[in-house]
Amino acid sequence: MIQLDNRNDLCLKDAARQLRDVAVHVLPRMYRPEKHLFAFRLRRSPEGDLLEAVSQRYTAIVLIGLATEDERTAAAVLTGHDPRDVCGRLIDDVGRTDDLGEVALTLWAARALGHPSAAAALERLRSMEPATGRFPTVEVSWCLTALSVPGSDVTDGALAEAVAKRLLASFHKESSLFPHWPAGARAATLRAHVACFADLVYPIQALSRYYQVSHSIEAVDAARRCAARMCELQGPQGQWWWHFDVRTGRVIEGYPVYAVHQEAMAPMALFVLQDACGVDHTEAVVKGLRWLVDPPEIPDSLIDDQAGIIWRKVARHEPFKATRSVQALASRLHPSLRLPGLNRMFRPTFVDYESRPYEMGWILYAWKRERVCQMPSLATQEESTLSSPGFRGPVFPAPS
Repeated sequence: MIQLDNRNDLCLKDAARQLRDVAVHVLPRMYRPEKHLFAFRLRRSPEGDLLEAVSQRYTAIVLIGLATEDERTAAAVLTGHDPRDVCGRLIDDVGRTDDLGEVALTLWAARALGHPSAAAALERLRSMEPATGRFPTVEVSWCLTALSVPGSDVTDGALAEAVAKRLLASFHKESSLFPHWPAGARAATLRAHVACFADLVYPIQALSRYYQVSHSIEAVDAARRCAARMCELQGPQGQWWWHFDVRTGRVIEGYPVYAVHQEAMAPMALFVLQDACGVDHTEAVVKGLRWLVDPPEIPDSLIDDQAGIIWRKVARHEPFKATRSVQALASRLHPSLRLPGLNRMFRPTFVDYESRPYEMGWILYAWKRERVCQMPSLATQEESTLSSPGFRGPVFPAPS
């Protein structure tokens, strides 16, 4: 349970520990040991919780999260399997896929784990030409991070530089945001101005990492400016909104609000920026966690203590993602144009009762054991708190 002081403040250290507990305890339920892969998702159904499909991407992300964990934790998550063996399965598959994200994440995991066959993933990445090919910003960012994170010496400095230049050429200096498609990749005309939250998080992370190995001032400046704008756009209750206009730096549509953005993706990007240049956005991180604990849109938390899981998102009751489509079209016609009344027509009270392994993997990566151990406890914490007068009681499941 989260420990509170007499001001009802959220303790970041306790919350981080309990997020880690959730991840470690739910991941084995998502693992398919016969395939050495994680499922695509766990979904609630009338028949009980169901696992659906498998995902190489999500498996790689979990391995990235496990790379700094001890053997006991890794064995518990992988039901006794060795992370390097699971990574080996991914490396065997990279030569047969055209999915750049899968290849980049596999290389990242292989380097982080010191896998002896990491060079095979690097060679496949080179062959896909991420510095010039038509790939989205998120996947290009993963490539740069995979080439820049600490790990084995299996990397390519020239390729990292070329990918970094592509990301920097994509950066909109007026809005301080990154587009969904980077420079050199043709975007669909009607949605060319729309970026999603992931299009901000992953370039911040990648360019911060790249700065740590290259000392590129341009890289860290773009990461710093994008992070500052991202935090300025954070919702009043801590929501990390979903769609943005890269021309103006304004929110196009806020929902869905995803749990993974609140407790993992935003923290990991902001933490690596802090590690790189000292810029501290802890207040925004805590504010995001506060929303996860007590979202005003719904009566309960997305953290289900009975199920021992964090559900995926809060969304609108709407058909076919209508609000996002309508607002994207309206803002395309004019940057300041938004259709009024949609909040009343399509209220954001729908909970998506599914969970995906990558969320748990990013929790472990964002809230590394070493980082959490260095955080102040509730008794000494001052700036890493956020008042929460509406707190409803314990919301994080206790370890089983």
